[in-house]
Amino acid sequence: MNEYKPEGSLFRTAANQKYISSLDGLTEAMEKGIILEARAALCDSFHNLIIDLPCAEGIIYRENGAVGISDGSTRDIAIISRVNKIVCFKVVRIASSENGKLTVELSRAAAQKECVAYYTDKLCLGDVIEARITHLEQFGCFVDIGCGIPSLIPIDSISVSRISHPSDRFAVGQFIKAVVRSRDGSRICLSHKELLGTWQENASKFNTGETVSGIVRSVEAYGVFVELAPNLAGLAELRDGIKAGQNVSVYIKAIIPEKMKIKLVIVDVCEDYNTDNICHYFTNASHFDRWDYAPECSGRKIFTEFR
Repeated sequence: MNEYKPEGSLFRTAANQKYISSLDGLTEAMEKGIILEARAALCDSFHNLIIDLPCAEGIIYRENGAVGISDGSTRDIAIISRVNKIVCFKVVRIASSENGKLTVELSRAAAQKECVAYYTDKLCLGDVIEARITHLEQFGCFVDIGCGIPSLIPIDSISVSRISHPSDRFAVGQFIKAVVRSRDGSRICLSHKELLGTWQENASKFNTGETVSGIVRSVEAYGVFVELAPNLAGLAELRDGIKAGQNVSVYIKAIIPEKMKIKLVIVDVCEDYNTDNICHYFTNASHFDRWDYAPECSGRKIFTEFR
């Protein structure tokens, strides 16, 4: 049975390598309809993808390069951009060419159509799914939610703490989790912040009197907002020379759940150590009906409802 994962998830598995490494393996995969993965070596002038198979030359003809190519709803950049990346496909036909070289016709679109029919079309609002970051834009990040099917996480849904660009949180190629926020037909929009913990869950990791690291997210007339965690920020007193994006050490003066406030004092500006983009999730839930960010004692209502 096929697993509908983001492209790149299956490539190094023993089963995938077995199937793509021999004629018998490719034949079995074709007969069973198994989705496989391999690297796209080049895109020719007709926008056909040449696939690097250990035992043969694989080809994905343009019209089979992605769902929507044949009717014009998907642009050819969806094919061109796959060069030197792992792509998924189903084996369509195995044949020998005039020079005796084994040629295998493949279809990425067929894998995507199956993924839509048996996976993405069945997703419900609030479902937690796996995704892989494919590219970043100012307004959000595009992700692969299975077999190269694209989805979007808007920038304001990435985390509670505001960021200037998705690259503040993610890197291309990174595997993450996300929540199905909305859908319009086959188009799915995702959210990410609900997995990063509530105010109380994040605040419980800190104590008054500690000096901790943070990132300056904005400088306002009344203070400096410093991110302590992706879903938690505190307000520090103004200090000369402080700019958004700087790494700082901050002293925690007070943690006030009733007001959802953390009072800080900037101790020093620190070197940027370029830490890896790693997401620390507070839940293993597979589905949300509702997510409440604000603590009950605050009396505030900050929540996401999935319906």
